[in-house]
Amino acid sequence: MYESKKAYFYGTGRRKHSVSRVRVYPGTGVITINGRDIEEYFGLDTLKTIVRQPFAVTSTEGKFDVICTVKGGGVSGQAGAIRHGIARAMLQNGEEMRPLLKKAGLLTRDPRMKERKKYGLRGARRSPQFSKR
Repeated sequence: MYESKKAYFYGTGRRKHSVSRVRVYPGTGVITINGRDIEEYFGLDTLKTIVRQPFAVTSTEGKFDVICTVKGGGVSGQAGAIRHGIARAMLQNGEEMRPLLKKAGLLTRDPRMKERKKYGLRGARRSPQFSKR
């Protein structure tokens, strides 16, 4: 679809266990995820909104095409990882976008992770069922 000679901005995004590699090209607003269109990849409108948030914050909707690969995690984590990658790639376009993205909290890597299971328990904090007899 795109030849490698075409200039693009690159960003890596992470969220929970998801990692995305994002390339942002000047274009018409087409978003492709793992070779599929965003409408086909994400079923929920909220996830599509999350992915498009960096463009909404910087008022650049329809000015860039996005091609990204994302691996790991669930759909929500993948949407967050793509959003983080797009925001990082936008900084390569111009540093004047940094205050807008920073204020919206799009450049910060969300540190929340799944808590590990502990021995003696059924989950991270769930204890075994108590029985008197």
